[in-house]
Amino acid sequence: MSPKNSPFTLLSGLCLLCLSVANTSAQVDRTDNQFWTDVLIVAPVTKDFDFNILGTLRVGRDWSHPVDERIGAGFTFRFGNHVTISPHYLHIGMQPFTRRRIWENRLTLPVTLRFNAGDFRFTDRNQIERRLRNSGLKTTRYRNRFQVEHPVGDKDWHLSLFIADEVFYDWAVDRWVRNRFSVGGSKVFNKHFTHDLYYLRQNDGISIPGDLHVIGTTLRVRL
Repeated sequence: MSPKNSPFTLLSGLCLLCLSVANTSAQVDRTDNQFWTDVLIVAPVTKDFDFNILGTLRVGRDWSHPVDERIGAGFTFRFGNHVTISPHYLHIGMQPFTRRRIWENRLTLPVTLRFNAGDFRFTDRNQIERRLRNSGLKTTRYRNRFQVEHPVGDKDWHLSLFIADEVFYDWAVDRWVRNRFSVGGSKVFNKHFTHDLYYLRQNDGISIPGDLHVIGTTLRVRL
């Protein structure tokens, strides 16, 4: 039997192939468990105009490593009781997995509509994002999030529960690429502090990782 066709050679080749497939699968793992922390500091300028500072930390790779850090600033303009426009800028650093770093500058224009029906509050946010990455890639994305909120317990608790769904359309690939479903609660401690705690499930057929289980918190501080 030729050495090239010996059982040992064939077995070694099969082992190398299996290791290669396993390594490739590990590198393209599309799922992750993450913890997101968002902080929003609001400085009122006038009755209908605020200056905002935003910060975010996301811990991923099964809650073991920082994978996303964000810092930014923007403004909120209120038009009556039902419409707000909140343009802002974010500088983002991402390291979704080992030896992969991404830097992004993002310009965002959210337009939010709010209205009440009895004890229910409905919020519809329409958002356009212009994304400028260090790779030179420039893309535009549209996001729509619809949320329903309802107070629970005694009025003195200032506690409410919410459920929301958000979809993403990316013009880079001309398709709907992502869906985020979330459910959680919001607690108003006083006129300066509000805290949200939620669970979020993300499904994404493009990003790696794209399918996420997230425990998140948002702290809003009004000066």
